[in-house]
Amino acid sequence: MQTRHRKFSVWRNLLRLLSLALLLAAARIANGQWQQFNQTSQIIPDGSTVAGIPVGGLTRLQAENALRQAFGQPVDLQYGSALIQVSAQQAGFQLDFNTMLAGLDPKVSESVWARFWNYMNGERPAAVNVPLKYSFSEGTLRQFLETQVAPRYDQPASAAYPQIGSIQFHPGQPGTQLDVSAALPLVEKAFISPSAQPVVLPTQTQDPQPADWDNLQILLKQTIIIDGFNGLVGLYLHDLKTGKEIHFAVRPGQELPVDPDVAFTASSIIKIPILVSVFHHLSGPPNADITKLLDEMIAQSSNEAADALMKSVLDEVRGPLIVSQDMQAIGLKNTFMAGYFALGSPMLQVFKTPANQRVDVSTDPDPYSQTTPYDIGQLLVDIYQCANSGSGPLVTAFGKDMSQAKCQSIIDYLKKDRQPYLITAGLPEGTPIAHKHGYGSYQGIIHTIGDAALVFSPGGDYVLSVYMDNRDWLLWDTANVLIARLSSAVYNYYNVYTDPAYSALASSPAAAR
Repeated sequence: MQTRHRKFSVWRNLLRLLSLALLLAAARIANGQWQQFNQTSQIIPDGSTVAGIPVGGLTRLQAENALRQAFGQPVDLQYGSALIQVSAQQAGFQLDFNTMLAGLDPKVSESVWARFWNYMNGERPAAVNVPLKYSFSEGTLRQFLETQVAPRYDQPASAAYPQIGSIQFHPGQPGTQLDVSAALPLVEKAFISPSAQPVVLPTQTQDPQPADWDNLQILLKQTIIIDGFNGLVGLYLHDLKTGKEIHFAVRPGQELPVDPDVAFTASSIIKIPILVSVFHHLSGPPNADITKLLDEMIAQSSNEAADALMKSVLDEVRGPLIVSQDMQAIGLKNTFMAGYFALGSPMLQVFKTPANQRVDVSTDPDPYSQTTPYDIGQLLVDIYQCANSGSGPLVTAFGKDMSQAKCQSIIDYLKKDRQPYLITAGLPEGTPIAHKHGYGSYQGIIHTIGDAALVFSPGGDYVLSVYMDNRDWLLWDTANVLIARLSSAVYNYYNVYTDPAYSALASSPAAAR
């Protein structure tokens, strides 16, 4: 019995030893598997990518470095021939490593033991493709482009400027300006493109700038000086788009104040106010007789037609005074008619105006008919505003009696003064112009010549009125050439970019006709 008992005890001990050995072996195997599991869990599954970058077989740290290498490098910006680098920090660009690396382990929600058991059963993680995750500060990049790039590399457009000693203008040069808004998505795309080429920054072309308005005024005065005219010149220019004005009166070695303006004999230019008054007082479209008289008054500068219009439409006796009242009503204090054109017509009223009461300068203006460059220029401005928008002093003063259609008719009649002299001579042939010119003489000697015009040019519409006076004797050719040159200088200012042919105008035979 004891022998049998001993034998059983030996076997039991052997079984215990065997079990222990098996347990130890199993533990060793399990530990090895655990170690392999831990090592494998740190390695990204083969075939995996992040934003298209292969990261299979890499550790998380190695994958992060690979992503930094692919997406964290500065981006080259090309502006013209210049290359500028912008760093991720300057662009406000930052990779979201935590989100991307977490995406490489889709079963992260499972317990470690569950994943280890799956590993023991031979299950291996599948390849994962993770999209790029990043943040981008548009404001940071915009600030960099606006403060570091644009100020250094933008090329501002230059302005036209007068050619010394001439009435022409050198064109300015176009400029380039960084289009920051268009550049933002291009730079962002470059930061998320592993093989990005330099970003060609988009730019906007800036048109060359017009000449400075003050330079035009200087040029006009210099033109008068260079001409050597020894009399008085009064000039008024009004930009019909911006409302900017140039207004001066000069004589050799002296610039005169123009508040109040200088009074000149209105001569035939007073027919512009007559035209306005006739349309103001017409109750309907002009009949055939009135139309004929209007044509003759403007196209032929007929004084007889002007008198007939005032008598038939305004008043048989007080016609000129009604013209004067109409001008006063729209604020033209220095423009009047005191009698009819016909020789021997009585003076109906003596007019004292701010302009003709000046003691520092006098052109000995005709007491029958006077105006100033400013007044007659403003009247043309008023006509233009009325015709184009139904607004302005004419509409305010006369209401429904001065419609857009009437004002357009006034302009159409003024276009019938087609004499190729003075302001017209300084314009390219075919330029639309609505104007009236005139001259004042005494005992057969011309002392005053003027022209007042609405000019419709490709580069902008404007009003130009010019009066010249010489108390001794004003030669027609002298006045014609100077006014034509002044007209050409203004046209050149407006059209330096639209009409390159203007440069020959100043020396053309038309200017001297």
